[in-house]
Amino acid sequence: MAEQNADQVADWNGQSGERWVAFQTRLDAMLAVFGQAAIEAASPATGERVLDVGCGSGASTLALASRVGADGQVLGVDISEPLIGRARALAPQDTPALFRVADASSAELPEGGFDILFSRFGVMFFDDPKGAFAHMRRALRPDGRVAFVCWRGVAENDWVRLPMGAIKGVIPLAAPPDPEAPGPFSFGDRGRVARILTAAGFTNIAMAPFDASIPFGEGGTRDAAIDDAVEMAIEVGPLSRALADQPDDIRARASAAVRAAFAGRPGERSVMIDGAAWIVTARNPAS
Repeated sequence: MAEQNADQVADWNGQSGERWVAFQTRLDAMLAVFGQAAIEAASPATGERVLDVGCGSGASTLALASRVGADGQVLGVDISEPLIGRARALAPQDTPALFRVADASSAELPEGGFDILFSRFGVMFFDDPKGAFAHMRRALRPDGRVAFVCWRGVAENDWVRLPMGAIKGVIPLAAPPDPEAPGPFSFGDRGRVARILTAAGFTNIAMAPFDASIPFGEGGTRDAAIDDAVEMAIEVGPLSRALADQPDDIRARASAAVRAAFAGRPGERSVMIDGAAWIVTARNPAS
């Protein structure tokens, strides 16, 4: 795998990958509506071949496979061995989907071998996004299609905004990261995304905002759902890093503050939160 993405490889083969596997069912439920919107934008047809970048535990790959059918094929790639292991375990035996542990920014891929380059929140983590997309473009046939979904800004996404806002008075927060550093919100600026894709050689670039109310956590009762949402926030995402070295009393105060924030959102068996993304489409030039 590419040395330039070494930090991401280490993280997703360590705690991040293990935590996503543990919360896979709830995370896939949270992301499902965004993945489906991106699939509709990709418009996969029977018999087509799709490359699913950063496929995680395979939900998007399997959804794409159901669209291309037995005459097509979907290759899901991800740098995380735990997530690919989970994807393989969840895949039906007769699915036209394959899974591979690989870094799509440098992996050996068949030139012109795919009709569609797709991703559900898997393209925001490259150290060199322009180079990564240029490499992946070579795997697309002439006039091949791109469709992916990526997060917009932190302020528009409750899965980060609510818990991180809640702990402001409990622990001092680190300075915000460079907005263009690899991470979930590095594609929040539509101008930057357009520049990356243009520099990588793509044309017909379009970005549409997509907003949804999404379930965070789950439980048989309202209280259980809120408790599960708090546990997810603490275990997955930036809050887990903010609390990593904090003593038990601070963690308890932070947990209570986050619970109060989630309790203000609607929902019974899940806490319903606001999510905001871009649906991005583009083309590989025909010649």
